[in-house]
Amino acid sequence: MPVLTTDAESETGIPKSLSNEPPSETMEEIEHTCPQPRLTLTAPAPFADETSCQCQAPHEKLTIAQARLGTPVDRPVRVYADGIFDLFHSGHARALMQAKTLFPNSYLLVGVCSDDLTHKFKGFTVMNEAERYEALRHCRYVDEVIRDAPWTLTPEFLEKHKIDFVAHDDIPYSSAGSDDVYKHIKEAGMFVPTQRTEGISTSDIITRIVRDYDVYARRNLQRGYTAKELNVSFINEKKYRFQNQVDKMKEKVKNVEERSKEFVNRVEEKSHDLIQKWEEKSREFIGNFLELFGPDGAWKQMFQERSSRMLQALSPKQSPMSSPTRSRSPSRSPSPTFPWLPNKTSPPSSPKAASASISSMSEGDEDEK
Repeated sequence: MPVLTTDAESETGIPKSLSNEPPSETMEEIEHTCPQPRLTLTAPAPFADETSCQCQAPHEKLTIAQARLGTPVDRPVRVYADGIFDLFHSGHARALMQAKTLFPNSYLLVGVCSDDLTHKFKGFTVMNEAERYEALRHCRYVDEVIRDAPWTLTPEFLEKHKIDFVAHDDIPYSSAGSDDVYKHIKEAGMFVPTQRTEGISTSDIITRIVRDYDVYARRNLQRGYTAKELNVSFINEKKYRFQNQVDKMKEKVKNVEERSKEFVNRVEEKSHDLIQKWEEKSREFIGNFLELFGPDGAWKQMFQERSSRMLQALSPKQSPMSSPTRSRSPSRSPSPTFPWLPNKTSPPSSPKAASASISSMSEGDEDEK
């Protein structure tokens, strides 16, 4: 097994070369006892001071190519990622996921800077250091959390935690009087770049809050926070509460409008249904009416038949016009005469004539007897 020579260090003190020959003072073969990556997620990641690497076996320097091939096989590759991790968000989680999956068998250590260092070199944070520590402990990609991590990595820190590689985005990070705090790590071949997540960062989140400060102040006042807790003046408090009341009224009006729209829509739907049914019934009624009373309707035929029957029943049968006139036969008895009736054509001209006609009528009666 190749071991690290005692004189193989760079100017910064970071181990730089490997030797296949044992050093002058040979070391006994010691088995690696480095902590293994977490296999279950039933508990948060431990802190480094609780489970520091006490392995006494020498940690030979690895290249990125060797680590990607899965070597060494007797211990995990220890990858270190550091940051402030204020308002822990998906961009932080994605960066840690990339660091965790750089190599087949990785043990991810995450260093979190304290409040004092952060306020000195970067600025005030929303979350304090204890809250930021706990946020990292509950990330599934983290195997170990290092509290009060240094702002600039030193050889002593790298050696203490047996760090093989440092993962961070490749953008030069100028701070603490340096153009890039990771410059010496890159020169030593221990830097592995990760990709930033566009559109999300702690600064972006704070910018949103500052931009919409009134909205969030009103929100928290409505949720029960006092003006003193929000550092809001008396006048602004009254203004925000008045705006909240106005918003409530607007919401009520909006709800009423939505309900009225729903009612109107229901009425329209029902009216459409009623109109459609009315049209169907009217078509059916008109069709039935035409069948009965139309030009060729059944009622007309029935009326014609009944009227013809009534006419036949009321009017006598007439002889046909072409039949010959029958002459009176001698056997037919003459029409009866009524001698007592006066003759309309020749009225009596005198009383004598009238008496004579009466006497003749009486004689005729006697003859008949």
